[in-house]
Amino acid sequence: MKRYLATILSGGLVAGLGLVASEAAPAEGVTLGASPAGDTAILADGGVAAAIEALPALVGDVMERSGVPGMAVAVVHEGETVFLEGFGVRHLGTGAPVNANTVFQIASVSKSISATIAAIAVSQGRLAWNDSVSSHLPGFSLSDPYVAERATIGDFFAHRSGLPAAAGDELEDLGFDRQTIIERLALVPLDPFRISYNYANYGTTIAAEAVASAYGETWETLAEELLFAPLGMEATSYRHSDYLTAPDRAHLHAFEDGAFQPLYDRQPDAQAPAGGVSSTVGDLARWLALLLAGGHHEGEDIFSPDALLPALRPQVINAPAGDFAERSGAYGFGFNVSVSATGRPTMNHSGAFMLGAGTHFQIMPEQKLGLVVLSNGAPVGAVEAIGNSFMDIVQFGTVTRDWYEAYNSLMSVLFEPVGDLAGQEPPQAPEAHAPLDSYTGSFESAYFGPAEITVEDGELMLSLGPTPLAFLLQHWDGHVFALAPRNENAPAGSLSSVRFNHNGTRATGLVVDYLDENGLGHWD
Repeated sequence: MKRYLATILSGGLVAGLGLVASEAAPAEGVTLGASPAGDTAILADGGVAAAIEALPALVGDVMERSGVPGMAVAVVHEGETVFLEGFGVRHLGTGAPVNANTVFQIASVSKSISATIAAIAVSQGRLAWNDSVSSHLPGFSLSDPYVAERATIGDFFAHRSGLPAAAGDELEDLGFDRQTIIERLALVPLDPFRISYNYANYGTTIAAEAVASAYGETWETLAEELLFAPLGMEATSYRHSDYLTAPDRAHLHAFEDGAFQPLYDRQPDAQAPAGGVSSTVGDLARWLALLLAGGHHEGEDIFSPDALLPALRPQVINAPAGDFAERSGAYGFGFNVSVSATGRPTMNHSGAFMLGAGTHFQIMPEQKLGLVVLSNGAPVGAVEAIGNSFMDIVQFGTVTRDWYEAYNSLMSVLFEPVGDLAGQEPPQAPEAHAPLDSYTGSFESAYFGPAEITVEDGELMLSLGPTPLAFLLQHWDGHVFALAPRNENAPAGSLSSVRFNHNGTRATGLVVDYLDENGLGHWD
């Protein structure tokens, strides 16, 4: 599931299926003609104005169909914020309305903001995209010393370091901090260097830590100094505590039992450069305007265009075409990079917390046009549908397909439970387990740390993490017990085996299936 989610958020899957930009025939009045690039289609007459006028109805339709509780939308055109509005409610329980100043968690849209901060650092001469991470993070290590020595800041921003998809997320789910997670990634087997694309939050986080190290500051403070303060993004932060104290904040709504519900908090500080930003659409509109202006803001150059350009160019194929007639998807440094059906370069990114957030932005630099959509509902394709419908009207004068249906069908797989026992019925005649106290004790894993097995009220309990999280183990069959995780990477209904190695007298080890994706879910 994590691999599928990563592919959708990075735009790879939807690009490969032709869903980043419409492939429909141009509407009446759209003809091929001259442009600055010389090979783009002429846009529909008045398309931008028509798209802005249509936005409230587009948002209303998608919210009604999806049930997403609240949204906020901003549009930037030719340096001005030309649309800024909130819709729906911040919390289904209170009915408090969303407005333009409501603070949302923006999830993986944070990656594009982090890449912008890195571009500012490049402009200031503190580092280069091609600097090795190890030159800024002494002692940095990976399972392959060659890669650890040579992998660059750009490699990690482009997800081409060889780290497996979502590597480190399972440690974050258990409560480990950023430094510990980065250190333990040295134990993870790597895929081939620079020819593998694996969307990994902690790849982005490693790159950002290298940038912060070049300044001798924390990433959170550096972001404020280089980007948020100069742009007046007063409601924007990489610190979860700032989100929690915002008086006007959108609460997360998970999608469970067929409905959105305000059930959880999502604390992303460990991976903040990849998914920890909280912000308003007004603040994000200032950021989009900066991108579209090539780094120029109120008479000052925040970054040079040449410093950001590598981030906006294809750096790796993230969705190789499976057929001659298909398009491949591409990723830059923290941005999806595409070409629209009218031949114009576009950049975008989506963000999602399964515990209750969906976000999306798109920019079309040739038109100096950008749009950002924030929601407080788990990812069901709503924000992407609004973004693509808007850009359809800009280009063709009409919406060319049912974008919500297309994205919603793709996103549905994200809600499938994980674990080898999910969806299975327990054995009708299970083999008996050994005496419960024969499974108890301390077990060790270099990657996950210690596991403690205890008996409480006649049930086995497994404790994991630095501040131990307790999991009930229910007997399944023989020395196999079932664990039901519930976190950002384990949707409702997830069920995993915990298989004990048992010598007839005592347990000598255990394997937790849902934590064993990279072969590290073993304790001895």
